[in-house]
Amino acid sequence: EGDFSRVEQDTLAQVAAGAHMLDVNAGIPLADEPKILADTIKLVQSLTDLPLSIDSSIVAALEAGLEVYQGKALLNSVTGEEERLEVVLPLVKKYGCAVVAISNDETGISEDPDVRFEVAKKIVEHAADYGIPSSDIVVDPLVMPIGAVNSAVRQVMSLVRRLQDELKVNTTCGASNVSFGLPNRHGVNAAFLTMAIAAGLTSAITNPLHDSVMQAVMGADVMMGNDPHCQKWIKKYREPVAEGENGGKRERRRAKVKRG
Repeated sequence: EGDFSRVEQDTLAQVAAGAHMLDVNAGIPLADEPKILADTIKLVQSLTDLPLSIDSSIVAALEAGLEVYQGKALLNSVTGEEERLEVVLPLVKKYGCAVVAISNDETGISEDPDVRFEVAKKIVEHAADYGIPSSDIVVDPLVMPIGAVNSAVRQVMSLVRRLQDELKVNTTCGASNVSFGLPNRHGVNAAFLTMAIAAGLTSAITNPLHDSVMQAVMGADVMMGNDPHCQKWIKKYREPVAEGENGGKRERRRAKVKRG
């Protein structure tokens, strides 16, 4: 009750681990979610300049968060359900934020990627009616657990490419969904993210404190040319040079020249 120390700890840890954006959710049963979410956002923004994703299923909480947010937020989320579109898209327009579009509707989550694409297209078209550009829409194609749906990853890769090519939208996903129910989940998540980045996925919700996952993301960025001259990779992983080591190498080189 009123103790935000865990929020502060998690914020600082994830920033230090290299997160590019933080997802803020205050979904506590029987609590005043709009107030807690607004207070949490104010605290997190006092600790970091990273952009935030305001995450709630409650529209009043989304608006409470947007009212106190400094800058351009990412709203998480809207679905293809008509009722949700009618209440969330006006908020997106009013506050000039971006929005995560979940590709399911009143019928639920389809295992058919073509159906999920049509739901995403519907959301993009509805957003356009409000004057919201596709560049402000980040589509979640919905990753299924690979242990339950054998073709889940192939479906997502195909869908990510299609969303990018046909709708010109950015994409995201809950990366850990793919490994649900499997042992060594971090290993599966890392493999998935490497493939997804190669397919064009532009972001993912994941835990930056998992080294194997972050290493996979950074490695994929190197391979895809997203890390010019591998500068970020080198900065992260190059071993520090011990004091006097360079001088010692120069002395050894001089000795070799003299013996020659």
